[in-house]
Amino acid sequence: MAELREVQITEEKPLLPGQAPEVAKEAELAARILLDQGQTHSVETPYGSVTFTVYGTPKPKRPAILTYHDVGLNYKSCFQPLFQFADMQEIIQNFVRVHVDAPGMEEGAPVFPLGYQYPSLDQLADMIPCILQYLNFSTIIGIGVGAGAYVLSRYALNHPDTVEGLVLINIDPNAKGWMDWAAHKLTGLTSSISEMILGHLFSQEELSGNSELIQKYRNIIAHAPNLDNIELYWNSYNNRRDLNFVRGGDNTLKCPVMLVVGDQAPHEDAVVECNSKLDPTQTSFLKMADSGGQPQLTQPGKLTEAFKYFLQGMGYMASSCMTRLSRSRTASLTSAASIDGNRSRSRTLSQSSESGTLSSGPPGHTMEVSC
Repeated sequence: MAELREVQITEEKPLLPGQAPEVAKEAELAARILLDQGQTHSVETPYGSVTFTVYGTPKPKRPAILTYHDVGLNYKSCFQPLFQFADMQEIIQNFVRVHVDAPGMEEGAPVFPLGYQYPSLDQLADMIPCILQYLNFSTIIGIGVGAGAYVLSRYALNHPDTVEGLVLINIDPNAKGWMDWAAHKLTGLTSSISEMILGHLFSQEELSGNSELIQKYRNIIAHAPNLDNIELYWNSYNNRRDLNFVRGGDNTLKCPVMLVVGDQAPHEDAVVECNSKLDPTQTSFLKMADSGGQPQLTQPGKLTEAFKYFLQGMGYMASSCMTRLSRSRTASLTSAASIDGNRSRSRTLSQSSESGTLSSGPPGHTMEVSC
């Protein structure tokens, strides 16, 4: 009888793709690339369709970061410099992101027909539950700028249980008074819509300096193919209702809030007033020097640092390492006494461009930090 030999047969192409590490790796890479590019969705709401883009995958027991942009911008032109900043990558890998575009503001949006009734800011806020229901997300941390900050604040007032925290940049919680309305009408007689929106976004010093950033955004807005849509969003912002925040009352934001504004920004006084109306034990106030009207565009590093400490104060990213801003600068921290000893004290984070860093601390303490 012939001797039996043991022969090994190796499959060059396994029948089951799951058994091939290189195939699985390629699939994982393709999926990651797709997620990095973002997935854009649209949902119908009682007030029309809304478009949003999702980056990353949901993390267990973590909220989504949801952004809402200002007038004259979309999610890319408003937030891309911030979320593409190197130190921000440590944060965004821990959270799924949802970037909302106000109706008609997304890239390639068709112009609304003549006579179209654009949603009010309150109605824009009422669209957010439809987005969260579509994605099956239960809670968010909101980041809003200008009109977007108002929209997220209105949403938080109506749905406090779904908002874990808010970062509000350039928020004006007040309705326009008669004097503001008259000034707006007079300005409209001598200025174009694009120039009025630029005056809303940037300080007069920035506009006079006409830097590359200003030239870029002037060109974006003035030549926007959906400028008619932008004007509708602008009108809704100028017709906003008062949020009627009351410190110590029922009508207030019940989650941790970080208010952000640049020095000499158009909305500096409004943000300071907003800070005076919110719960001081839940609110941080960050005034950024050398940042102009759009801190997320001009100072993404400082804002990233502040956002990281804000998240740590909420119990997320507790083991996060210090960023380059912290490593390269010297902290200066002073505790200030409260004017009213019986009242809880708010936290103030004030920045200058010379030296220093942000520092976290317990709620109810005033912190002044030079940086």
